[in-house]
Order: sequence, then C-alpha cells, then structure tokens
Amino acid sequence: MSSVTAFERAVEARDLDAVVAALAPDVVFRSPVVYRPYEGREVVAKIIEAVIQVFDDFEYVQRLEADGAEALIFRASVGDRELDGLDLLQLDEEGLVSELTVMVRPMSGVQALAAAMGEQLERMGVPVPGGAS
Repeated sequence: MSSVTAFERAVEARDLDAVVAALAPDVVFRSPVVYRPYEGREVVAKIIEAVIQVFDDFEYVQRLEADGAEALIFRASVGDRELDGLDLLQLDEEGLVSELTVMVRPMSGVQALAAAMGEQLERMGVPVPGGAS
C-alpha cells in the first residue's frame, strides 16, 4: 500500500497513529488559515489530531495524481457549515508525506474551520505560526 493510500485510509478512519506513521519526520503543513507553515511530524500530528476532532462527516471523494503529487478531495462539515477541500500531498524518497497543503472552500466554511481550529489548538497548547492572514 502506498503512503498516500495509507494516509488517506488513516485520516478517514480517524487513526492518528497511522496518520503519523505516514508522515516524514520533517513534514511541512500549509494551513488554509495561517500564513506560515507548521514544520515537523510532532506539531503536524497535533494539527491533524485537532482536525479529526473539528471535522464532522469527513470523507475523501476523489483522488488526482500528476507529476509526483497527489490531491485528495474531501467533503466535511464544521458545526453547521459544509465545506469542500483538497489535501495536496508531496512524498519524499521513502514514500512518506513530506508536504501537506490544505485548501478549503467556501469562505463561510473557511471561517468556521479557522474559528474551530483556533479554539481546539489553543486547548491543545499548539501555537499559531505567524498568525492568520
């Protein structure tokens, strides 16, 4: 099983240990709501843990592959807001996720996600790098 498939299945199963196992030690996570990326498996694991707690009805609905990148398109809800999103993944030489960029729409979904994630990350003691932009 490829790392992306392992990552995809782990996220859908809400299996944090399996998600972490699919991440490179120096993984970079780019959020849809903060300017600077989060770096390193430990902090990215905490971000994903928060996402798992914030998203409801999460499911990947499509996968696209091209030029060494994979895009996993998802649907979810945060509170009463439905949203669509995309996880853009780059893999390292060992097949682990080295970069994860998340994009979300519509704006009302992004705003609901930003508020819920901010609260969850604060409870977990995870700082926001560079603030929102």
